[in-house]
Amino acid sequence: MAIDIPETAASQVNRPGSQHHSPNTHPGSHPRLGISTQAVHAGEARQKDEGAISTPTYTASTYTFESTAALLRFVEGADARQEYGRYGNPNELSAERKLAALEGAESAVLYSSGMAAIVGLLMTKLSAGDEVVFFDQCYHRSREFCVKHLSRFGVVTHQVKTGDFAAMERAINARTKMLISESPTNPHLTVIDIEQFAALGKAHGVETLIDATLATPYNIQPIGLGVDYVLHSATKYLGGHNDLLAGVICGSAEKLEPVRALRGTLGSVNSPHNLYLLERGLKTFALRMQRHNENGIAVAQFLDSHPRIEKVLYPGLPNHPSHAMAVSQMKGFGGLITFMVRDADWKEAARIIDAVRIPRIAPSLGGVESLIEQPLVMSYFHYSPADRERFGIWDNMIRMSCGIEDAADLIADLKQALEGVPAHG
Repeated sequence: MAIDIPETAASQVNRPGSQHHSPNTHPGSHPRLGISTQAVHAGEARQKDEGAISTPTYTASTYTFESTAALLRFVEGADARQEYGRYGNPNELSAERKLAALEGAESAVLYSSGMAAIVGLLMTKLSAGDEVVFFDQCYHRSREFCVKHLSRFGVVTHQVKTGDFAAMERAINARTKMLISESPTNPHLTVIDIEQFAALGKAHGVETLIDATLATPYNIQPIGLGVDYVLHSATKYLGGHNDLLAGVICGSAEKLEPVRALRGTLGSVNSPHNLYLLERGLKTFALRMQRHNENGIAVAQFLDSHPRIEKVLYPGLPNHPSHAMAVSQMKGFGGLITFMVRDADWKEAARIIDAVRIPRIAPSLGGVESLIEQPLVMSYFHYSPADRERFGIWDNMIRMSCGIEDAADLIADLKQALEGVPAHG
């Protein structure tokens, strides 16, 4: 069957700097096309420089003008093109258009990391005296930035129990400018009602941000559910190969214009090579997510049935508190699993981690290689026991990111580790 991609749309993206066009005006982003087709084609010029099928890597810090007249055309806004690498790069624009199309957003702004992305958004949107409200299950560095650093500039952060919308609404006042949540959360895999979250923000005139890194646009698209901004650590599933750092904010072109402008001032841009790797990784995004979803549910079901395991946190399991919400909102449940070893202390959990042969001990998630770690040791080792308990970080907790290996091999490996390490050994 022929794919209807208008040639006029293809010619649009041959012009550098056309990031402000809707993603549906670019090749591959036609709403009738599937997500795998969009992952391969969306946002790219159909005919690229020198006829290359891949977007060339533009390793330039600055871009020249053939004459003063050409410079004036750019300054007056007649020519959309690059000027200086801190303000834009052809690799950046191509990857941003593809990400916006996958997310169903008008626009996307890429950063050097996921943390740079959330910092860039909040620094743009918040001023002294403003307040933000977080659900308390969140990436610890996001919480740290708001509580420890934004507070130095007079921004107040409130944390409420994840999923408690009544508590979130009570925390909103005339100074509240942003509601923030992950879905699913890390490492508890709680799925929130994104439509209710977005509706709450709209009812009070407050913008909303969802960190959907663990879900990815393959499994959920929060923009379509009414959220203002979607954050991804593109280091994870979007890049997919554990070989780059990147972050992205997706949303409306109008709302992201000041975000893009401040990024140019702060200089938190990514490198052309990283952006090339990101676009390359996105080509296989849908295929990889199919395997991550399949491996995640298979490994979670195995762990849930094993007598050595006390509890498994995975939204695809019927016994997860967010299962019904996850089924109603998500296409799949991803490859991240958190589980607790029965009657184990942190040292016994560490011995099990040391006994696995396929997953590597490392932070991060979402790559083709499986990774495993203890949240207590990797991220919360210097927190007090009271704070670890408050954030639900238990001594016997293990987090595993399933890669794209064969599920049977991952299960056999976990089985030998669980059954080969004696309890209380």
